[in-house]
Amino acid sequence: MTEANLTDVATLRQRARQNVENGAVTEGYDADREEIIRLLNASLATELVCVLRYKRHYFMASGIKASVAAAEFLEHATQEAEHADKLAERIVQLGGEPEFNPDLLSKNSHAQYVAGNSLKEMVYEDLVAERIAVDSYREIIQYIGDKDPTTRRIFEEILAQEEEHADDMADILESL
Repeated sequence: MTEANLTDVATLRQRARQNVENGAVTEGYDADREEIIRLLNASLATELVCVLRYKRHYFMASGIKASVAAAEFLEHATQEAEHADKLAERIVQLGGEPEFNPDLLSKNSHAQYVAGNSLKEMVYEDLVAERIAVDSYREIIQYIGDKDPTTRRIFEEILAQEEEHADDMADILESL
């Protein structure tokens, strides 16, 4: 290491040629890769379950105030699908396999799939699911710390949007 605590270029070049089959995962990767992949897959399941719940709510929303809620449900479903794609892409970058098996999604998801009968119940269940995502992603970010900055950043971006979703659902719930 040099004075600035950076590895010299010759060492970086030499290390880059070792274990090239590991792709993006270099010797400098400090996290427990298997545990990170497990957390990513649980989060992937959470996002996919949320996509399905939001889609159902979008199609089932009815009543005078349904149009505002339905628009939010559809927007959130789209964003949750984008989150799922980012998580699946990261799993592959880390040498893992994203789990899309429908039989395992509900089992591995942090959030539950609760259909809700009325518009108010749907919004309430979506708010509960967003609150679960916020807490679980915050804990994952704290667990990752400085060990995997790329995965941490992905979770930070998703967390910010989940907090926004929770705020949206809280506002709609208050208006019902």
